[in-house]
Amino acid sequence: MNYFNMKQMKQWIFSILFLLISYSGTGQNTTHFDQATIAYNNGDYEKAIDGYMAILKSGEHSVSVYFNLANAHYKLSNIAESVYYYEKALQLAPNDSDVLNNLAFARQMTVDAIEPLPETGIGKIKNQVIQLFSLDGWAYLIILAMMLAIISFLGYYFSITVIWKRTFFSFSMSFLGISMLSMLTAVMLQSQRNSTIEAIVFDKEIHVKVEPNDRSEEAFILHEGTKVRILDSLQDWKKIELLDGKQGWTSASFLREL
Repeated sequence: MNYFNMKQMKQWIFSILFLLISYSGTGQNTTHFDQATIAYNNGDYEKAIDGYMAILKSGEHSVSVYFNLANAHYKLSNIAESVYYYEKALQLAPNDSDVLNNLAFARQMTVDAIEPLPETGIGKIKNQVIQLFSLDGWAYLIILAMMLAIISFLGYYFSITVIWKRTFFSFSMSFLGISMLSMLTAVMLQSQRNSTIEAIVFDKEIHVKVEPNDRSEEAFILHEGTKVRILDSLQDWKKIELLDGKQGWTSASFLREL
């Protein structure tokens, strides 16, 4: 009996310690965020950047941290950094209007004007649907639809009249269908992210090569802040593709993956 009491007490102690450590970490990050925001409002953008970076280094990632960090870099005209952190914020909130607007302003500072290849009608619609929510957003929709499907099924099960049974059954099947479609879309989004590796150019100017060696012929020139897609890797080289379809090889040190 005493053994089990001691064991249970240890579990409680460890649980309390874990909660205290978690709360302490959250409180510390809140302090960093507030201090960084105050520094930003006072025009001390370097200090603001240090504060937001401290939060990221602690393992906490959020739209607000990435967004504010990007804003601070934008104020300092750090083109690559501002684009990079706006893109990181966009990964968490694909349809956030503030992030999209500020990213558009940041891209205006970049040198390279790259026109994307036109998408086909079906492919464009598919991408628009997939990008409608983030992975978390699709997960919430799946859970909500499943809960409504269960509630509707219970309504069908306990209904007495035929009309109400048909109504609740229709609702149940509809919500179940929404949940299944949302799950399929989330899987497609995750698969798309896993198969697509993007990066931002962080060097002032890079000479992209036709082949992965310094003696190779130059394919084209890129400048900081340009987003590329990584297709392949070979030692310290990355094969990249632009939105207009151009491909070439560059050193991995010139890029920062998103």
